[in-house]
Amino acid sequence: MSRSTEGVTNWMHLFRWIVKLIRDEYGIDEKILVRHATLETDCGLSIEQVEELLEAIAESFAIRFPPGVLDEVVKLEELCMVSAWIKGLYKQPEFLSDGFASRCREINAIAA
Repeated sequence: MSRSTEGVTNWMHLFRWIVKLIRDEYGIDEKILVRHATLETDCGLSIEQVEELLEAIAESFAIRFPPGVLDEVVKLEELCMVSAWIKGLYKQPEFLSDGFASRCREINAIAA
């Protein structure tokens, strides 16, 4: 499910890219897809859909999410911030646990 990432140069562009992906792939109204929306309850995504979303982001941006990402990321904004950080477009989010941040750095050289 790799998509073009042309023009994605900061975390807000990445946020918009993810919103469009969710809208297009799962038919969810953009009015629901706000920064503080919880992926499963507010957006209505199943755990399988969230996992598909993670795979699409990872494939499209050539990044890797370590195991346990869904223990760290619950909201749409958090997913965007973590993805942007791993890709080198944003600073490390403060809400990440030290262990998870270390695992991200180990498998994504640009995050270091």
